[in-house]
Amino acid sequence: MAVQDELVRARQTAEEVAAEEHKFQEGFTFRTFLGLLFVAFVMLPGSIYIGLVAGVGLGAAAEWVTIVLFAEVMRRSLQPLRRQEIYILFYIAASLTAMGAYGLSGGPLQWKIWDQFFVQSSPAAPIADQVPRWAVPAPDSPALRERTFLDSAWALPIFLLVLTEILGRASWMSMGYLLFRMTSDVEKLPFPLAPVAAAGALALAEVGSREESWRWGVFSTGAVVGMGFGLFYVGIPVFTGTLFGNALQLIPIPFLDLTQNVEASLPTAIVGISINLGEVLVGFVLPYHILLGAAISSVATYVMANPILYHAGLIPNWQPNSPALPTKLAADLDFWLAIIVGLQLAVAAIGVSMVVRTMREYRTSQSLRLRGLTPPPGRGDPPLWIPLAVWAVSVVSYIALCRWLVPDFPLWIVAGFGLLWSPLNSYVSARMIGLTGQGVSVPFIKEVAIISSRYPRVDIWYAPLPLYDYGWAAQRFREVELTGTKFTSILKAELVMLPVIFLASFIFWAFFWKASPIPSPLFPFAQKMWPYYAQMEAVWKQINLPQSEIREVVLNALNIPRIIAGFVSGLGLFWLFSAFKWPLLLFYGLVSGVGQLPHFTLPKLLGAWLGHRYFKKRYGEENWLRYAPVLLAGFLCGMGLIGMFGIALALVAKSVSVLPY
Repeated sequence: MAVQDELVRARQTAEEVAAEEHKFQEGFTFRTFLGLLFVAFVMLPGSIYIGLVAGVGLGAAAEWVTIVLFAEVMRRSLQPLRRQEIYILFYIAASLTAMGAYGLSGGPLQWKIWDQFFVQSSPAAPIADQVPRWAVPAPDSPALRERTFLDSAWALPIFLLVLTEILGRASWMSMGYLLFRMTSDVEKLPFPLAPVAAAGALALAEVGSREESWRWGVFSTGAVVGMGFGLFYVGIPVFTGTLFGNALQLIPIPFLDLTQNVEASLPTAIVGISINLGEVLVGFVLPYHILLGAAISSVATYVMANPILYHAGLIPNWQPNSPALPTKLAADLDFWLAIIVGLQLAVAAIGVSMVVRTMREYRTSQSLRLRGLTPPPGRGDPPLWIPLAVWAVSVVSYIALCRWLVPDFPLWIVAGFGLLWSPLNSYVSARMIGLTGQGVSVPFIKEVAIISSRYPRVDIWYAPLPLYDYGWAAQRFREVELTGTKFTSILKAELVMLPVIFLASFIFWAFFWKASPIPSPLFPFAQKMWPYYAQMEAVWKQINLPQSEIREVVLNALNIPRIIAGFVSGLGLFWLFSAFKWPLLLFYGLVSGVGQLPHFTLPKLLGAWLGHRYFKKRYGEENWLRYAPVLLAGFLCGMGLIGMFGIALALVAKSVSVLPY
């Protein structure tokens, strides 16, 4: 009850803050459209390049620089930005420069860059000829040999990419809005992280203002530190890679690996550390108990338990003299994968039980069933039948598209994913985010369904199965509401962003790919990490093939007794924390740390410990909680600016180098 009361107070506090001069106004204007063009054609190439070099995105750098620049220009023109425009600028910058998997960013074409690498990689050799041509051209096609998108072989893959992007936006916006109405308007869940995100976006406009001078001071401090560190971490590799074709790394990217150094005494122990200062600063912001739990479980599993398991014969596929990533792959497939699945299933079961318990409580109240049906005036809500119809059309389109691309795959599985599982899973996740700030998902649903179907081809892994979790979108609409921005602003922003981001993504990815192979020595992160990612992806894409040796390896990895052991351990641990009233965030940290490399959990814990033990005492807890996000944003901005400076040099150099004379 104490936790529930605290969440209710958080909801009330957020609504009181948002109520001050709370008017819903349009946020997407001509000024924010100019911001969209600025991010797409100035920030996007920097985000692409720094992701390939260092595995990080511009992130807050793009958001801060865009908003500070436009806020200053408008302020000096005596036309200051409204908070609704500020949030839309934040939304646009965050959306366009978001970092995806494999250190990739830069719009939809990033996935085709990955596909071209994967189909030509060594791990994919056994299945390269089975990868469908509607996903990526053949490995020996001129389109891949000459590294160009201007080839007819790319016509169908890019058409399908455009189509799925349109369907994806229609699906998340419609389902996200419906989830928001259910969880926020009707159930009045607090969404504890939504006020933080909304306040952070609004605070960007206060940088440089005399009334909030502390923000500019803290931001500047972080930016100076970020530029100093970024010079060594990003600047020198970019500069030397451009001049000499081989990047010089004074600081190891992405981490310093000591696994091979200790294997004589601790075989299979994964030892190392990330020397990225940004990891420490991230620890300033994240909850201390989550990071403490993650660090404890990552060290306990990969450093302490691995050697014991190896000597017990439970990690038989490990090869001596293997670095961290191959060692992790062997340990996961031999033992830890089943444990991780069991723990995640336990978290999912906990989330479902919370949903059922809360729904029972709501059934007893007639007023709760009626409230939320009428939205606040001026918020820009559409009639409920419109998002319902849009969602239904998008899901049916997904099902029809899958039927066309993979006609022999069981239709009932595709329809079950789209019409039953995805809405249910999204609602459970949205409620967990609304209550705790963290979503929940059941792992390996897709993999289990494909194996169980006995479908024997690789093309199913490239089909756009309508299996999704849009619980996060409910919080997105809550953020929009807290900033007083009309919901129609998000719709307009997405409609305009789609063609702009496709054009920018096509131009810049085509340029980078034509100038140099991806990955190559010019891109240290991609060169080191992508072969590992390709190996993992090749493993999963062969598990449904008949007579596949990897299929047996994966099925053995999903060991049922170990999954049950992980599931029971997760539930038992949750019961223990609840019974003794220990911090539940520590429980979630312990669960999430199983499967994470200690290389990254330990630096984050160091940052959390410094913030918890030193900076809170020096500056006061309330002040430090305000300083930490601004300091981190400044650091990322400074580091991103150094990266962009190096990228500008690289772009000039590459533009000259590809000229025929």
